[in-house]
Amino acid sequence: MEKALGMKVFEIRGRKAVLTAAGEVLYRRGKTLLDEAGRLEHVAGELAKGWEAEIRLAVEIVFPTWLLVQCMGAFSAEHPDARIELHETVLGGTDEALAARRVDFAIASRLPPGFIGDILMPVRTLCVAAPTHPLHHLGRPATLDDLRRHRHLVIRDSGVHRTRSTGFLNEQRWTVSHKATSLHAIVLGFGYAWFPDEAIRGELERGALLPVPLREGAERQGALYLVFADRDTAGPGALRLADIIRTKVKEECERA
Repeated sequence: MEKALGMKVFEIRGRKAVLTAAGEVLYRRGKTLLDEAGRLEHVAGELAKGWEAEIRLAVEIVFPTWLLVQCMGAFSAEHPDARIELHETVLGGTDEALAARRVDFAIASRLPPGFIGDILMPVRTLCVAAPTHPLHHLGRPATLDDLRRHRHLVIRDSGVHRTRSTGFLNEQRWTVSHKATSLHAIVLGFGYAWFPDEAIRGELERGALLPVPLREGAERQGALYLVFADRDTAGPGALRLADIIRTKVKEECERA
């Protein structure tokens, strides 16, 4: 060993060979390398079992963020070495991520053509505005004509090949890319928007937002789906994360 290292590592004291000062340094460094090698061996063992180094998922922004973070945290507690790459998407962006196999699975508000999936949870969407907004002070239920007179906050489709929508109620609208931007603008009284009640639970409880008292169509019912890009080739990591999401969503739905 000393010949290979080109330095004196041991010295004889009585009948024992003990480390020199240089040998002590090399021992500490070597122990650190061995510990790291042990962790590397563990990760390699997980990969050899088929566990992916990275799990990729697309999640529509209408899915409750707080619940998504809890699911990711539960998975990382079990498998801390596995990375998670999250794509926060809207409509066409989810479809494209699945079609291009950029993700292992997605939580989608619709089933893209050519894919099948399971219903994950129901979604109740409300038309909301700040308490100071004129729609809350009409003295009567609001109508479609009333909505047309006010600004509509819309979240942009995140798909690259999105088509221009013609289904909006009016031309007076702001189109933004992020849920947080839309929510902040509505709370400040700059318009109205449709949001899943779970996504604005805190704002509703604090009174920062109120459901607009519409004469008709005050609620919209929908669903979120769990869709695999290719269920047959999904790795155990993706399957486990999907299972955690199913379980936690079911628990929250039962509690609600």
